[in-house]
Amino acid sequence: MDHIDSHHHFWHPARGDYGWMPADDPVLSVPYHPADLAPGLQATGVTRTVLVQAAPTMAETEYLLGIADRTPHVAKVVGWIDFEDPDQKNTLQRLSRHPKFAGVRPMIQDLPDDLWMLKPEVQWAYDALIEMDLTFDALGFPRHQAPFLELLNRYPDMRVVLDHCLKPQLRSHSDDSFHAWAEGMTRLAQETGAFCKLSGLVTEADELPSDDLLAPYVDHILSVFGPQRVMWGSDWPVARLRCDYADWHAQALRLTTGLSQADRAQVFSGTAKRFYRL
Repeated sequence: MDHIDSHHHFWHPARGDYGWMPADDPVLSVPYHPADLAPGLQATGVTRTVLVQAAPTMAETEYLLGIADRTPHVAKVVGWIDFEDPDQKNTLQRLSRHPKFAGVRPMIQDLPDDLWMLKPEVQWAYDALIEMDLTFDALGFPRHQAPFLELLNRYPDMRVVLDHCLKPQLRSHSDDSFHAWAEGMTRLAQETGAFCKLSGLVTEADELPSDDLLAPYVDHILSVFGPQRVMWGSDWPVARLRCDYADWHAQALRLTTGLSQADRAQVFSGTAKRFYRL
């Protein structure tokens, strides 16, 4: 089975634009480059990856494209533009000509306004993404499910993937919180054409979550989106807060053992190929 990682990062904290990063964190606040990921790729058989932005600056997007230019396994880059600056449509057009540029990801989870994505002044960007056939990575929490649903219904032709299953709060798991998250994901799956990344779950708990804790979440995503709209991602190196690259890959394989071989191949490669046009 081919293996593609639909979501990972490289960064160098000395660049100074990772405002979310805790200072002096022994895991996060250190540089991560292709050589650091190589052992994980070798251990898992992952051959291609999608490199995703982690700083809300154009400088980081250019930095990532530079890495992609000299790193064969990086098949696509998801970058960033300022949605509040319509003049950046020209920048988006320039980026779209790069063969490894896939689309953009505004860091919505870090913004104080949960309805930011619906503000009139940012709507130009969605039209531009559709016009240029670029992707939109939707980064948020369960509280963003309703505004994302409104956004995606407003722009049904936009190619959208929901990052990290919209981060169910595993550290405060309860029947009520699970059912609220599950209902929101069901509506997004049934009422829109969005895809979903099976990624980022291990860091939503205070310690490495067990298969038993994760199974209902993974099963629900696979049930409502279907394997053809779900793609595995490592969220490395953030995932290193809980486990190694190969550990999460192995856990995801265990959690998908109930799928047919063909459906499993969709989750671990086929869906990412189709969505990101790899």
